[in-house]
Amino acid sequence: MRAVLVFLLSALIPLSYCQSYDPFAWLYGPHSHRFASLLGNTNGGQCPDECDCPPTFPVAMYCDGRGLTAMPTIPSRVKYLYLQNNAITAVPDSALVNATNLVWLMMHGNQLTSGSIGEKAFMQMEGLERLYLQYNNLTAFPSNLPRTLRDLRIDHNKIEKVTTADLEGMDNLTILYLHDNSVTDLGSSLKSLKSLTLLDISDNKLTKVPEALPEHLHQLYMQFNSIDSLPDGFLGSFSQLQYIRIAHNQLTDKGIPANAFNVTGLVELDLSYNKLERIPPVSTTLQHLYLQANQIKEFTLGSFCSVVDVTNFSKLQTLRLDGNEISREDIPTDSALCLRLANNIEV
Repeated sequence: MRAVLVFLLSALIPLSYCQSYDPFAWLYGPHSHRFASLLGNTNGGQCPDECDCPPTFPVAMYCDGRGLTAMPTIPSRVKYLYLQNNAITAVPDSALVNATNLVWLMMHGNQLTSGSIGEKAFMQMEGLERLYLQYNNLTAFPSNLPRTLRDLRIDHNKIEKVTTADLEGMDNLTILYLHDNSVTDLGSSLKSLKSLTLLDISDNKLTKVPEALPEHLHQLYMQFNSIDSLPDGFLGSFSQLQYIRIAHNQLTDKGIPANAFNVTGLVELDLSYNKLERIPPVSTTLQHLYLQANQIKEFTLGSFCSVVDVTNFSKLQTLRLDGNEISREDIPTDSALCLRLANNIEV
C-alpha cells in the first residue's frame, strides 16, 4: 500500500523538477506570448541596436544624441521618431520608405544639407504632423514635404528663398518657425496657409512685410530684420491677431500708416529698437507696448486715449519708453486717468 501511495505522488511532480529546472522557460514556453511586451514589440521589424524602443511605448524610437552619421533602419510600426542631436548628413529616398506611419519626426541638430535630402524622401508619409529640421545646413525647403503637417520648424538654417510650391496645399499647418535664416523675400508663399496661427520669420534679411499673410494668425514675429515700412491696412485683415513683434528693424514714423496699430484685439505690440520719433496711436484694448530704444521726443497722451472718462480709458498694463529722448517729467499729469491700469511705465 505504501508503494502505491509513493507512485501516485510522484506522478503529480512536474517534469521540470525531474529534469534540469530552467527558470526562463516562461519566456519561450507555450504561454510566452503573454510576456512578449516585456521584450519589445518587433512588429514591422527589429529595433536597431543603436536606438531604444521602449516596450511600454513600442511606437516610439529614440535615437537622439547617439553620434549617428546615417539614418537607421526604421520599423514600420514607429510613429514617433527621435533623431535629433546627431551628425546625420543625408536622408536618401529609401531612408523613410518603411516609415509610412510616422506622425512625429525630429531631425533637428544634425548636418543635413538641401542636396543631401532625396526628392522622394518624404513622399510616403501620409500622416506626418510634426517635422523638426532646425539647426541644420539647409539652403532651401526639402522637396515634397507632407501636406499633412501641422507643426514645421525649419529655423536656424541657411534658407534664402521660399517659393509658393514649398508650402502650397499645407491646409493643416498651424505653426511655422522660419526664423534665423537668410530669407530676403517671402513673396506670396504664405498665402495658402489657411490654418496658420503662429508665424516666426524673425532674424532674416527681410526688407518688407510678406504679402498676403494668413488671416487667422494669432502670433506674428518679425523682429531682427530690415523692415522700414508697413503696408496700408497692415492689420485690417486679421481677426485673431494678438501678439506682434517688429523690434530691431528700421521703422520710421513715415513708414507707419495712420492708425496702423489702432485695432481691437491686439494684446502685445513690440516696436522697440527702431527709429520712431513719435508714439504711434494704439487701441485702448492693447495691454503691453514696448517702445524702448527709439528716438521718441514727446509723450503724446492722445496716442493712448482720444477721450478719457469713467468708461473710456486705456487697458495698457506695461509701457516701456526707456532709451528714448524723454524723461519722467515729460509725462502729463493727467496721464493717470488714461493709463489707470498701467502698473509698469519705464522711461
